[in-house]
Amino acid sequence: MQRLLVNKKLLMLVSVFLFASYTQAQEVKETLTLTLDKALEIALSENPTIKVADEEIALKETTYKETWQTLLPEVALTGSWQHTIQAAVMKLNDMEFKMGQDGTNTVAGVASVSLPIFAPAVYKAMSMTKTDIELAAEKARASKQDLVNQVTKAYYQLMLAQDSHEVLKQSFAVAEENYNVVNAKFQQGSVSEFDKISAQVQMNSVKPNVISAANAVALSQLQLKVLMGITADVDLKIDDSLENYETSVFVNQMEQTNEGLTNNTTIRQLDLNKKMLQQNRKSLYTSFMPTLAAQLNYQYQSLYNDNWNVFDYAWSGSSTLAFSLSIPLYKASNFTKLKTNRIQMNQLEQNRINVERQLNMQMESYQKNMKASSEQVSSNKENVEQAKKAVEISGKRYEVGKGTVLELNNSQVQLTQAELTYNQSIYDYLVAKADLDLVLGRNY
Repeated sequence: MQRLLVNKKLLMLVSVFLFASYTQAQEVKETLTLTLDKALEIALSENPTIKVADEEIALKETTYKETWQTLLPEVALTGSWQHTIQAAVMKLNDMEFKMGQDGTNTVAGVASVSLPIFAPAVYKAMSMTKTDIELAAEKARASKQDLVNQVTKAYYQLMLAQDSHEVLKQSFAVAEENYNVVNAKFQQGSVSEFDKISAQVQMNSVKPNVISAANAVALSQLQLKVLMGITADVDLKIDDSLENYETSVFVNQMEQTNEGLTNNTTIRQLDLNKKMLQQNRKSLYTSFMPTLAAQLNYQYQSLYNDNWNVFDYAWSGSSTLAFSLSIPLYKASNFTKLKTNRIQMNQLEQNRINVERQLNMQMESYQKNMKASSEQVSSNKENVEQAKKAVEISGKRYEVGKGTVLELNNSQVQLTQAELTYNQSIYDYLVAKADLDLVLGRNY
């Protein structure tokens, strides 16, 4: 009985130790410090959509090999064994001919080689498959550009969330410090209770915003993790801020050029689809063309053997060479397929015109947003500097008794709002530029 109790105690100790180890392992998370280039590099190597797109290219290349391999010779071996129970009889006028012998065995082995000599449909199919590979590569490029766009915007979103969180934390720290000063003066009787309540309300009103900003940071991290294809047990850290991109805003705006839609992946895919339809039309015309093939057969056989021992049979060989020419004369569906192809080409052309108009509209919209945001950055930067001076002046006025706590609180709110607006204007510019890069088809 005592030994059983000891075993139970040991089991409990081991269980507690394992649980503590598991909890500690769960609490320890790896921290990954990111830059934009590193985030894009990880996403392009780990995101499943990119891997699927690469596999699609490999699939199309395999299909191309399968197409041209139909032009290679085909070799086949066949064998047959036949036991004649009762041979058929052929009657011609008054004569009868026995087609074989009753109760005999016939064994044959055939080796055949067939080779297409002229197969125009296969030649056109090879051209279509090459274009199909180009289309798969362009779709893979589109997937990469779309992923780069999403990761870039998610990275900027995380930066905006982090910067906003820092601004609100600093605002809360200042509001808390002001409250402590005002409360100390209230305890000494140098300020009214109204000033104390106003400072406390100001401090308490900032705290919920700090909590919301922290939650926004966590959600932005989660979104970026999903796009990068990394596990949830890794913490992300960005040693970067939107303020660092202020200079690039004005540099990019000065160097902005209109590249057009030449590299746009949607336009490229439409052009490749048009090329596919044109090649398909040529392939349909091959339905009106003749085909020529050759076949070589060698047969080794033994006829009418009345025993079952194949080693005693008398064997003989024969060979044939045959050419087959097929000339299509009329097939109604061939004309219908050509009409269908013509309608599809018209649809594609109209679709391309509509897509090009929409992309031009998007490009112009993003460029105008970038221009407006760059102007706002300059204005908001000046507002931040003025708001800082206002906070400094209102603080000194309050210290010497010439200002009120309402002026102090108002100046702090204005500074917080100015800093948030400044960060937002840089973020808006960077997001518009990322979308413009996607429309212009710029490669990372």
